[in-house]
Amino acid sequence: MAKRLIPSLNRVLVEKIVPPSKTNAGILLPEKTTKLNSGKVVAVGPGSRDSDGKLIPVSVKEGDSVLLPEYGGTTVKLADKEYHLYRDEDILGTLHD
Repeated sequence: MAKRLIPSLNRVLVEKIVPPSKTNAGILLPEKTTKLNSGKVVAVGPGSRDSDGKLIPVSVKEGDSVLLPEYGGTTVKLADKEYHLYRDEDILGTLHD
């Protein structure tokens, strides 16, 4: 369902990653350790235009894991899933294994 929404301009559609609340052994983790502002990029817009009309592409691509700001973004609900729209410049960075 999220593939139907194509963000406009330099917007990025992100699905936040929900970390597990307990370990494989069954130990419950405190809420503070489970909070990481990261997500997976689901869709990206084409990019914005500069003053000369040239296209400035978005710096992330679909499938990237990104670090998100604590606040901001627009919440979007599609088919019982919650997504967030961010501007390209609001994304703090990409996460690599």
